[in-house]
Amino acid sequence: MNILMISDVYFPRVNGVSTSIRTFRRELEDRGHHVTLIAPDYPPHRDADEAVIRVPSQQLPLDPEDRLMSGKFIRRLEAELRAGEFDLIHIQTPFVAHYAGTALARRLGLPVVETYHTFFEEYLYHYIPFLPKSLLRLAARRLSSYQCNRLDAMVVPSQAMLAALRLYGITTPAEIIPTGIDLETFDSGDGAAFRERNRIPPDRPMLLFVGRVAFEKNIGFLLETLVRIKSELPSTLLVIAGEGPALARLQRRSAALGLEDNVLFIGYLRKGAQLRDCYCAADAFVFASRTETQGLVLLEAMALGVPVVALAAMGTCDILGPGKGALVAQDDPADFAAQTVRLLRDADLRKKLGEEGREYIQLWTAGAMAERMLEFYRDVIARHL
Repeated sequence: MNILMISDVYFPRVNGVSTSIRTFRRELEDRGHHVTLIAPDYPPHRDADEAVIRVPSQQLPLDPEDRLMSGKFIRRLEAELRAGEFDLIHIQTPFVAHYAGTALARRLGLPVVETYHTFFEEYLYHYIPFLPKSLLRLAARRLSSYQCNRLDAMVVPSQAMLAALRLYGITTPAEIIPTGIDLETFDSGDGAAFRERNRIPPDRPMLLFVGRVAFEKNIGFLLETLVRIKSELPSTLLVIAGEGPALARLQRRSAALGLEDNVLFIGYLRKGAQLRDCYCAADAFVFASRTETQGLVLLEAMALGVPVVALAAMGTCDILGPGKGALVAQDDPADFAAQTVRLLRDADLRKKLGEEGREYIQLWTAGAMAERMLEFYRDVIARHL
């Protein structure tokens, strides 16, 4: 099979969409299929991967981490892409990629699918705060309905996300296919080495958040819970691994709450030994996002046997539950803190949840999800013929 993917974001820009694309590309190519990706350039980054077509782009004034691709450049690729004899176009994001991808699909006579990665109605107001939240929510819903009802099919990462889209009035056929995790990438780590490198005593209770340091991740909620945790376990340390637009505000908030000695911002850690060591150094992984469409970092923690305390909201509802390596907290700092303190004080419970997580993660492998994606592609192509 020959697949053309198109996205408004990809590495070196780090987020869940980039990770999902890379994971599926790798797994599909390992199975003998070819995947070409159109994505924005990020000067001065250069690719060694010839199957990635970089499009000239410019920074966005309200979100300088992201780029706006040139639609004209993509249109000029039509003859080259026609010669590629693709079977299907898979759009990954709803901006220039969506309009360029659907236009290419029409002109090339190809079926077109799109993954709905991001819960935009609970996302936009963080980046366009000068407009009313209700207006932005309505705009996100209407735009999503307009775009999705013009596709041949959709991929969604969770049942909750699909239910939300159906409430918008979207009737396009859809399949729930989460991004899987490569268990070989998250097989083991040296937590003691991480603690030594960062001068964290071996017996100091350590909580961990890994992810983009963005407003929608609800990291401020974790700081509120840490105030309560600190009152019972004063030496508890929260390590925040990641970068993003909310970093400076969170640093100021941490200081205002008197948490300077209880929070360590360590920046972005690339996937590999350094990130695995960081996970394994933690006594618990904490996660409070209310807008996550899946929650890959939860799966990464579980794969390494790290117990989880998290809110079950949107996509994380499909992951979290009894017997799945996690304690599910209420959306309340006091309850979240109580659950976390309980876990930090109970070594047997941490061990039990860690073992549950390692077993449960076998259902979420990248290979299994790639097989589901291939079956989905075949069905879409067959309906299009």
